[in-house]
Amino acid sequence: MKTTQQIHEYHLWNKLSKHRSLVSFNIELTARCNNNCHHCYINLPAGDTRAIEKELSRLEINRIADEAVELGALWCLLTGGEPLLRNDFSQIYLDLKKKGLLVSVFTNATLINTEIVQLFKQYPPRAVEVSVYGITAETYEEVTRKQGTFIAFQNGLKLLLDAGIKVRFKAMSLKSNYHEMQRIAEFCRSRSDDVFRFDPFLHLRYDLNEKRNKEIITQRLTPSQIIALERSDIERTDSVKKLCNQQQNATENTTASNLIFNCGIGKHDFTLGWDGTFRLCSALQHPECVYDLRKGNLKDAWLNFAPKVLNMRREPNSIDDCYNCRLVNLCSWCPAHSYLENGSLVTPIKDFCESAHARNKAFGVIDHQTSEHEEI
Repeated sequence: MKTTQQIHEYHLWNKLSKHRSLVSFNIELTARCNNNCHHCYINLPAGDTRAIEKELSRLEINRIADEAVELGALWCLLTGGEPLLRNDFSQIYLDLKKKGLLVSVFTNATLINTEIVQLFKQYPPRAVEVSVYGITAETYEEVTRKQGTFIAFQNGLKLLLDAGIKVRFKAMSLKSNYHEMQRIAEFCRSRSDDVFRFDPFLHLRYDLNEKRNKEIITQRLTPSQIIALERSDIERTDSVKKLCNQQQNATENTTASNLIFNCGIGKHDFTLGWDGTFRLCSALQHPECVYDLRKGNLKDAWLNFAPKVLNMRREPNSIDDCYNCRLVNLCSWCPAHSYLENGSLVTPIKDFCESAHARNKAFGVIDHQTSEHEEI
């Protein structure tokens, strides 16, 4: 019987994991999108001329990708915004494939056409990951706020699946599609044997747009809704229970040092922003953690700038609740999300914290007297 090995089961990966070495990188080809989803943290209008002017050119992307390969990169993810909005998407995709990179693509599938499918058939991607916002036109277009997007999504997805392109699915769980989440999961799992993932933790926008941030907050599920959703999904229930059990020693390393970043960012990958920024993770927008690759080069960013970011420390005598809380992995808190929410890298996120306690109460085993923070 044929079995599929996970990457962590390979000897090479075990060897690499012990050292800081570049393995993969993400490229935001654009911040623009043809949808206008309530919850989106990056999207700008599809025809935004100022955004188009700031986007990296194909030549710039090639230069940085060459530098990444020289540093050891093997994998690359093309994302956005909606990456297929780029008129030169096919050329950029081929450029990366010719460098020997394994390339994945994140897309909403609404712009998939026969030309793109032929490209993927001739030069297969590692995977195409498709976002699913609903399985009825009413729900899907309530999320995207664009008429006709549901039919475009259906047509694009059919082209991919009929061509045998490897597709995996993901979904964001929000107020607008909460009532369809169980059916969304069934829809996705019936069309792909890959892992289906959904996320109820909506973080705020990269551009800190106050009006759009208010929309995102209104789309966040309540703790009770998150629990009900996770209880209704067997796979999700099992994974959350495992997370709960892993929390027992979650703070051992974080309390031993005052490092801000304890999440593993920047160890094997980075994000190349649509405007030429280098970041150790896509959400990390703090100005002290961003490097302009148009004014420098990737080698300097990876070898010199990144270690300085990773060595950023909290104030010596500060009391940072999230670093002492054994539920931190249950709430999706991280310094990057903290900055987007509060303008600080080390501040709790109230909505996430409440959901973490609800998840632990529903699925976990930790008693709530481990820290003052856990009594919020």
